[in-house]
Amino acid sequence: MPSKIILASKSKVRKEILDKNNIESTVESSNVDEDIVKLSLLKEKASPEIISKNLAELKANKVSVKKIDEIVLGADSVIDLNGELISKPKNRDEAMKILKKLNGNTHFLISSVCISKNGSMIWNYTDKAKLTMKNFSEDELKEYLSKITDKALYAYNVYQIEGEGRKLFANIEGDEDTIMGLPVKKIKEYINLL
Repeated sequence: MPSKIILASKSKVRKEILDKNNIESTVESSNVDEDIVKLSLLKEKASPEIISKNLAELKANKVSVKKIDEIVLGADSVIDLNGELISKPKNRDEAMKILKKLNGNTHFLISSVCISKNGSMIWNYTDKAKLTMKNFSEDELKEYLSKITDKALYAYNVYQIEGEGRKLFANIEGDEDTIMGLPVKKIKEYINLL
């Protein structure tokens, strides 16, 4: 197992998951412009799963090129609502629109991870969780959003499964770490082989 991996992400949640699982890591942001990549892939009719995989790989490879012989972990999570890609909100109005779309519906949260070395992917994995949101009135959705800090809203998309967000769902099928953005069990399995 490598002594330390580099997490190509600014996500505090992903760093916390690694720490909690005794995976020593340092953080180096990839600074990938996700919006440009998503637009390009959507024009090519890429599925949300392919978009998530490509972004995870791009982030890992971009940092890995500069870090010779180091193990770099990239990750990306997206929401797939009937084939429509839903990205993190840029403001509270967008967050409300996303909540209205998800309201009463089932969607998939897709988390992809990629491990790269010397600028090339050496392993990747994608996991999905299935979430069914309860039906809420617009006032209830507004009240929920009012309890979420800006920091949490922009870090976790519109729901924080380990916090207030759990109350939004009638049913959750899948790994909680996947929902939080990092399917850590599979990462541990792989890095233990290194």
